[in-house]
Amino acid sequence: MNVEFSGAAREVTGSCHIVRAAGRTILLDCGMFQGHRLEADAKNHKLPLPVREIDAIVVSHAHQDHTGRLPFLAHQGYAGPIFTTPATRDLSTYLLADSAKIQEQDAAHLQHQGKTAVEPLYTADDAKRVIDKMQTRDLDQWFDVVPGIRAKYTEAGHILGSASVTIEADGRRLLFSGDVGRWGLAIIRDPQPPTDDVNLVIMESTYGNRDHDSVAHAQERLGQIVAATAKRGGRVMIPAFALGRAQEIIYDLHELTLANKIPHIPIVIDSPLASHLTTVFEKHPELYDKSEKMVQDGQDLFRFDGLRFTDSVEESKKLNTQTVPCVIIAGSGMAESGRILHHLLHGASDPRNTIVIVGFQADGTLGRRIVERQSTLKIFDDRVPLRAEVEVLNGYSAHADRTELQRWLEGTKTKAPVCLVHGEPDAQTALIGQLSARGYKVTAPAPGDKVSLT
Repeated sequence: MNVEFSGAAREVTGSCHIVRAAGRTILLDCGMFQGHRLEADAKNHKLPLPVREIDAIVVSHAHQDHTGRLPFLAHQGYAGPIFTTPATRDLSTYLLADSAKIQEQDAAHLQHQGKTAVEPLYTADDAKRVIDKMQTRDLDQWFDVVPGIRAKYTEAGHILGSASVTIEADGRRLLFSGDVGRWGLAIIRDPQPPTDDVNLVIMESTYGNRDHDSVAHAQERLGQIVAATAKRGGRVMIPAFALGRAQEIIYDLHELTLANKIPHIPIVIDSPLASHLTTVFEKHPELYDKSEKMVQDGQDLFRFDGLRFTDSVEESKKLNTQTVPCVIIAGSGMAESGRILHHLLHGASDPRNTIVIVGFQADGTLGRRIVERQSTLKIFDDRVPLRAEVEVLNGYSAHADRTELQRWLEGTKTKAPVCLVHGEPDAQTALIGQLSARGYKVTAPAPGDKVSLT
């Protein structure tokens, strides 16, 4: 068995690892690259290897940086199986359709600007073909991927349906962490590090150089921000991924409302995609963390007085003409597209408002420029002065921090070599030092590097 690192190698997005064993080739994830648009677009149009060489794909979870290029493979003729957990398939039904819509809209916009034909990366039909090829497998059960290769999913605690993946072939075992979650997150169960004997660990390293605030402190701070912003007559604008982060914020605002820790102001989920994905959460209560009080009490986690979900563009536009304090949660999570751009266009210059950043912001994104508190933001074709307050709540990250990554790795009970992926160089360098001091042999492969399991 050997592994070639294709995507998310010394960077965060584009997760894709090529496993060759038993005379077959499988992919672990095939995600979208994000960041500087021209650079990301070029990477997304480059296949990790010829489609005819891929026998199967095993997906860790539904986030776009792990699944977003699957329709491109289908567009290029991939016809093999794609394995996921049940919740990952349900989430991907909406996520990939939405991604295809964005690809088609972007192509139409570029064609209009340049007056020449522009092909989208993939279409809605390609996204549907991917869903049709998905075969679901439950956690903690070995399953055959192709003859000679089998796999097992284990709870990763990152988002609904997320899993670590153990691959077995040729008398060797490989453990791919997927994205590791955090202990104590709302809704989602804690990570369960697999303890099978393995010969290599591929582990994410997004926050390998820092620790997060506690989950409880993030909720407390969110409540303080909402209360302070409402008091000065402003609105809270939260760029949030429609999957995972939006549901966590809804959950915490529900708890804060029940505890009367925030004023009763409108809370608006201005994202049709987040609305659809929330229904998937409601479909899978078996994946909830049973230690959460609202779960134990049988509360309707995502429906409460004051919360509403928008549907139409007209409803979204009306929000920018209203003057009452409110909370607006809208996509995208890195403020690169979606309805949040319109709210930032109208609200980033108002010092009464607060922009709350609740997740990782890749280099080159508008979200990163907000985190850096640049004085002027380019939104669409306008330059908007950034006068709104900016608050960064890293406690809402669904990624394990450096202490939690070490906890996860130690929980696997292995001293096998570790290859770090899904992290920027500074984070990986810091984590290499930390884990090496604990006796682990750790490297950070570059794109195209190969490792043989021995």
